[in-house]
Amino acid sequence: MAGGGGGGSGASPLGPAPPMWYHRDLSRAAAEELLARAGRDGSFLVRDSESVNGAYALCVLFQKHVHTYRILPDDEGFLAVQTSQGVQPKRFKTLPELVSLYLQPSQGLVTTLLYPVEREETAVSDDRDYSDGEDEKPPLPPRSSSTSTPPGPDTPTDSTPAANGLSTISHEYLKGSYALDLEAVKQGASSLPHLNKTLVASCKRLNGEVDKVLSGLEILSKVFDQQSAFMVSKMIQQVQSVNQGGDQELENLVTKLAILKDLLSSIEKKALKALQDMSLTSPCSPPPLHSMRHSKSIPVQAFEVKLDVYLAELTKIGKSQKYTLSVDVEGGRLVVMKKVKDNQEDWITYTHDKIRQLIKSQRVQNKLGIVFEKEKDKSQRKDFIFASAKKREAFCQLLQLMKNKHSNQDEPDMISIFIGTWNMGSVPAPKNVASWVLCRGLGKTLDEMTVTIPHDLYVFGSQENSVCDREWVESLRALLKEQTELDYKPIAVQTLWNIKLAVLVKPEHENRISHVGMSSVKTGIANTLGNKGAVGVSFMFNGTSFGFVNCHLTSGNEKIARRNQNYLDILRLLSLGDKQLSSFDISLRFTHLFWLGDLNYRLDMDIQEILNYINRKEFDPLLKVDQLNLEREKNKVFLRFAEEEISFPPTYRYERGSRDTYVWQKQKATGMRTNVPSWCDRILWKSYPETHIVCNSYGCTDDVVTSDHSPVFATFEVGVTSQFVSKKGLPKSSEQAYIEFESIEAIVKTASRTKFFIEFYSTCLEEFKKSYENDSQSSDNVNFLRVGWSNKQLTTLKPLLSEIEYLQDQHLLLTVKSLDGYESYGECVLALKSMIGSTAQQFHTYLSHRGEETGNIRGSMRVRVPSERMGTRERLYEWISVDKDETSGPKGKSAVVCRSGHEYVKPSVIRKPLGELGKLSEEGERNSKEETAARPKQDGSDSDPSISKNSYNNPAYYILEGVPNQSAAAVSPELLPSPTSANPQAAKPPPPSAGARSKPPGAASGPPHPRRQVRAISEESSSEDDGGACVVGAQGGGVGSTLNRPPPDFPPPPLPKGALEMVPEAPFTKPRTLYPDLAEVRIPAAGPAAHGDAFRRGGVGVGAGALDDQSCSVLQMAKTLSDSEFPGQPPRAPSAPPHLRGQPMGLGLDACRTFPPRNPITESIAEDMPEEALWGSSSSSLSVGESSVGEWLQRLGLERYEQGLLHNGWDDLEFLSDITEEDLEEAGVHDPAHKRILLESLRQQQQQK
Repeated sequence: MAGGGGGGSGASPLGPAPPMWYHRDLSRAAAEELLARAGRDGSFLVRDSESVNGAYALCVLFQKHVHTYRILPDDEGFLAVQTSQGVQPKRFKTLPELVSLYLQPSQGLVTTLLYPVEREETAVSDDRDYSDGEDEKPPLPPRSSSTSTPPGPDTPTDSTPAANGLSTISHEYLKGSYALDLEAVKQGASSLPHLNKTLVASCKRLNGEVDKVLSGLEILSKVFDQQSAFMVSKMIQQVQSVNQGGDQELENLVTKLAILKDLLSSIEKKALKALQDMSLTSPCSPPPLHSMRHSKSIPVQAFEVKLDVYLAELTKIGKSQKYTLSVDVEGGRLVVMKKVKDNQEDWITYTHDKIRQLIKSQRVQNKLGIVFEKEKDKSQRKDFIFASAKKREAFCQLLQLMKNKHSNQDEPDMISIFIGTWNMGSVPAPKNVASWVLCRGLGKTLDEMTVTIPHDLYVFGSQENSVCDREWVESLRALLKEQTELDYKPIAVQTLWNIKLAVLVKPEHENRISHVGMSSVKTGIANTLGNKGAVGVSFMFNGTSFGFVNCHLTSGNEKIARRNQNYLDILRLLSLGDKQLSSFDISLRFTHLFWLGDLNYRLDMDIQEILNYINRKEFDPLLKVDQLNLEREKNKVFLRFAEEEISFPPTYRYERGSRDTYVWQKQKATGMRTNVPSWCDRILWKSYPETHIVCNSYGCTDDVVTSDHSPVFATFEVGVTSQFVSKKGLPKSSEQAYIEFESIEAIVKTASRTKFFIEFYSTCLEEFKKSYENDSQSSDNVNFLRVGWSNKQLTTLKPLLSEIEYLQDQHLLLTVKSLDGYESYGECVLALKSMIGSTAQQFHTYLSHRGEETGNIRGSMRVRVPSERMGTRERLYEWISVDKDETSGPKGKSAVVCRSGHEYVKPSVIRKPLGELGKLSEEGERNSKEETAARPKQDGSDSDPSISKNSYNNPAYYILEGVPNQSAAAVSPELLPSPTSANPQAAKPPPPSAGARSKPPGAASGPPHPRRQVRAISEESSSEDDGGACVVGAQGGGVGSTLNRPPPDFPPPPLPKGALEMVPEAPFTKPRTLYPDLAEVRIPAAGPAAHGDAFRRGGVGVGAGALDDQSCSVLQMAKTLSDSEFPGQPPRAPSAPPHLRGQPMGLGLDACRTFPPRNPITESIAEDMPEEALWGSSSSSLSVGESSVGEWLQRLGLERYEQGLLHNGWDDLEFLSDITEEDLEEAGVHDPAHKRILLESLRQQQQQK
């Protein structure tokens, strides 16, 4: 521990008692904040060094700047302030001695130490979190081994009185008596009398229970082992006849337990031998079942669909037809069957290699385009309407599985992961928890066709789990074996008291797992007890790093700050991943980090209101007052993490034995305690930019009732990389790839004025590299510093391998460090994929340190790949794309197709012939006149070059928590953060858009919750029809494929060249310089809603409650102030894309640059598909728009059927001319009179045409 080094004579370096100016675990940023509050020259404090264990940092305020001096221990344990080379340091035994010297003037510091800044003592009561308040009893201490049998169906599931007695007595000991034992030990005692008394009292009931168990085992031994039965009976009688009292009682109990252990370990073997002897005379028994290495085969699944055709084609093929799509995963075939006349069937079989692409409609949730290969260089697209969006996802999942199963690749491109979290309430799990692993229950669940497909990884997090590790893991393996017929292999089990994390992997992947690491952090009582805390597991899956954290945070409605601190402690202290990355917290050490557990954040709302909303299944108002959501909006916790949308009821606090009733009141000694229903149990994740991750399910069970928490589940589709082996060997000098930087600029949140350098880390580098110190530095705000590095200060990096296929999967970690203390002031991660090309590309992303946003960094770089190393291949997850806008393209042209999965849409690499891939980056953002001329402005301020100079020079641009900011106070009140909304307009529901009607009821009403974000543009959204966002999707600048983007606080990507024609009212008219001089860079204000609203920090959109905290983001204040500085900013677009939850992974980040859009498939389709719609028809098939369907229904007074019709794909009046009575029934129109009205109206419209 830092601060634990000894002085020269073995004394504590802190002296007899820690002085008040010493802050043990204070971060650098928090130290600067305390000194800023002090505000007087000569204010000082000492904290632990963040860069060297056992060292300290002396922080001094002088002329509003913080100066930091490192205090290092030498080999003898003496302390000295680090000095320039050649200067003899002064050595001291303790910190107080050292500080006393510098309290005197002229000792070499920038100023004399005058005013100590003392640490803030926290109330003792705030630390005492013995139990959750969720149960009558605190958690049981962990059991090292199991001596109990699993409960049978008749076994009571609630805890026994013995368990309650043991817990209560232990509770009392921890509450007070342990302090008496501690004093006794300090005075030299060699025993713990109070603990002994506690144990004796705790074990009174245990003695009786052990006697009962021994009696039962005695009977079994007489049946199966008559020879030794007499000895066993004699031993039992001896221990039971001993007088029990005082210290001997414990010894006697230990003897009984030893006998019990021997009996339990031997009785099964003896019984087995006896039964085997008996079976020799009986008929042959079936052979033992051997472990199956392969899961049961997946049956052929059939999907009923309708062919999606358009009016232009109706005259050729008549009425729309129903098809059946049969997926044979094992055989690698897709059969497309349609009915023809006389009940005959016509079908075509496509093998897996003939299915070129799946194209999901973003606008119509249950529509899917399939591109088949017909002949050489010719393809055919057919669009189908599925019964529901869930059926479409199941079909895509099965086809992906089929592709993967029959792939000629040795290593997988993609794996599926199950993650579960459950607070078990100190009660063993019931016999059947299959619904947990099958993701059955409430919320976003998997389709029944895919629910039994085994996942590659299963991760089980549990809290208040009193089952021993071995028994718990074996029960999980048995559960998975029962459901999948596979023997899953445990690769890690980590436990802290009753917090457990178990990771199991498919047997076929066992050899792909390496570098397994485990760690735990205690956050209970004074951070020394493990009743609260976290456990973590990390490993490599081939070339992809994974981290998993399971935590149990402080309980209590009011203890938000404690929970936040728990999170930050875990983030800092959990020791996982590559040890070389110690400068980075665990949120940046892994390609994918998953954080799960009982986070214990509650709902801030009256209990009766909560219950009313739950009864009505209206969760949006509750999510707006969810403490975790609110704290994430303030950037207090889980910076840039993502969470899937919650569509299931609160998982806590249920009445045990039922899921019908929430128990929210409890009588405590201190009075009545209220535990409102809350989403305590959560699963979040954070992934590197431009990686593939899709959350396919997120929900809770509704049939596991032993605990007051419901188990929560989530499943993920995750792209993985293989351990790359170059086919051409190590690169020669002429074939070496290079990573070159032209310039870098960082804005750092600090009052220090030291020099900085950058360290570069990556698995593609042989070792980490350092830049030279920055050669430019400026500041117009005492709390922020702009530092810059020119090309000559930045080193060229040489990757280990030069193949593009290898490099496009690599990431670069950067940390900005100070020269005075070698401490990090901010870290970030960049994807190399977007930087590959012959010209330099821009990046722009945020900096964070210890979970806090500390600034931003931007620059220009390129990854040069020699032409000999350009070969690449398509990944499995790039095989599915998304049609982001099916109406904006002109007729006769193909819809732009960007690779995509279910979420995180971002354009992917276009597969070009060898030698052309090096030009990739030239097609994205490049500083060419041609592109800038066609690109609308991103910010009205950019039209005036002089205004750009104001970017970071405006003191009111930033705000520090607790520090007065005169400039910020001068901003008009309506532009400052408010508890309800950022501005009146933001709080109003957006006007109806075409996309709003395709959402489920409730989703389109009211302002979207600021954090209800997962996807850059989700498949429910289609507000692009009304604004310019759809054009971004077509270009590929902001909506991407399945690839993760860092969340944007930066300018949106450029629109394509034809954007100005397609946008009804171009929001900005003047071109902006793509990469202005670094000294004049400005983060623009929130632009039109089509871009800016989704660019909130951490994915927070501007809406109700979005700006309700003064401790706002480094970048957030800029958006507010830019609105007041530039009143000429054009109005927002009429509708914004729906706000997404967690990281907005796509829209608009210059960070890591946008990729060029994938070219549409160019094969001629017209001559191959006379009976089908052309791609051009597809791109404009919905030209009438959903609003026309709505207006038509409104005119007829039948608008209630709009949702049903749209849900079933009837979203075009021209398409509706083909609807039948059966189709209307399926869409929810059951009234015969209403059917007649609708059909007659459509017939009249046809006659008019």
